[in-house]
Amino acid sequence: MQVRVLIVDDHHHAREAICEILSYQPSFKVVGVGKNSAEALRLTDEFMPDLILMDINMPDMNGLETTRLIKLKYPVIKIVMITVSDDITHLFEAIKNGAQGYLFKNLSPSTWLEYLETIISDEVPFSRDIAGQILSEFSLLQPYDNDQPLTPREREILGWVAKGLTNREIAFELDISEQTVKNHLKNILQKLHLANRVQLTRYAFENGWVRPE
Repeated sequence: MQVRVLIVDDHHHAREAICEILSYQPSFKVVGVGKNSAEALRLTDEFMPDLILMDINMPDMNGLETTRLIKLKYPVIKIVMITVSDDITHLFEAIKNGAQGYLFKNLSPSTWLEYLETIISDEVPFSRDIAGQILSEFSLLQPYDNDQPLTPREREILGWVAKGLTNREIAFELDISEQTVKNHLKNILQKLHLANRVQLTRYAFENGWVRPE
């Protein structure tokens, strides 16, 4: 099944570069290209894409606010913010406004494609480097809360998920089967009344449940 993608960036060369990157992977199909928030909203209504690649900085309304408006109307659409900045405040705002991921424009095409495929499969909401930055920042803002309904093993798995590891990588780290990891995640999601690992990671960040090593 092809993933239908909408690209929104106010720079012509950036839009072309993203289209070229996606052309390397047949599973991605660009259905629309916009240069500002107004076009992002219109094209989303028109094409109902599976994935939106949204530039953070745009001249009229920034990508973060545009993301918030789109997620209010279409919560199932996945949105990945794209930027040249590693400003930690942008990472926070991306999470708060409902983004599923965050990509730097200077990363290699292969990294882009690998990352976007994990986003579509709900595997890794943020790269390890980005997750580490968020974890470090949240550790300064909020205390670690031990009063939680999870078992020690579930808290351990929660920590690995928030750091950006896939189920297979978590299984390797803990020397357990991948199916066991999946079962633990199902229990964690049920206990916390959450729908998927993206929501789980966001919840973990916002509540200070995980700390950097």
